[in-house]
Amino acid sequence: MNIFEKIKTFFASAPGEICKPGYNAAEKVISAITFVFDCVYRFLLEFSKLVILLIVIIVSCEVFGRLVLHRSIMWSEEVALLLMVWTAFIAMAIGVEKGLHISITLFFNMFPKPVQFVITKINTLATIFFGYILVAYGVKLVSMTMNSTLPATQWPAGTAYMMMPIGGIFIIYFALLDLFGAKKYRHLAIEGESGTDKTDQQIIEEMRVSKKEEAGV
Repeated sequence: MNIFEKIKTFFASAPGEICKPGYNAAEKVISAITFVFDCVYRFLLEFSKLVILLIVIIVSCEVFGRLVLHRSIMWSEEVALLLMVWTAFIAMAIGVEKGLHISITLFFNMFPKPVQFVITKINTLATIFFGYILVAYGVKLVSMTMNSTLPATQWPAGTAYMMMPIGGIFIIYFALLDLFGAKKYRHLAIEGESGTDKTDQQIIEEMRVSKKEEAGV
């Protein structure tokens, strides 16, 4: 199946993916919204893979040029740094989605379940606020730096920060889903997941529980 057939099949299955059996009108609207976000997010995931590949190629060519050809590519460092910045902001959104960001749970696990629930919600609200900061100030930063240029490539300096508001949008998106317990409306099939895949945090928690059980035995 070529790429055009895959795209055709994807759009043909979109109505069934959005209007799943048992959804009422409100749930269908939520499902449609998450479908759009998940499609864009899948594009960002594939784009991030390409960006990482480009970084490896550019840096490798620069090292080869310096050590073997004794010549340097003038724009290599600048472009590689720009791509790394893009990757960093995409990775922030991925971290929020997968629950990969570092957290200290030593004291958190000592609290009763209701207190843990409240703390988790406060943490999610703080994440939403952080995403808002990225969006609001990211847009300002991009608009303020678009008139200046990067020294080597002569690209607008604002291109280095274009992923900042985009990453913020998806941080807010994933945090809102977590806040309202709406992850069930996501379309993980778009990302090639079955919907039953566990996050790294869930796997870690299960490992901790199993170790405690073994120690108790």
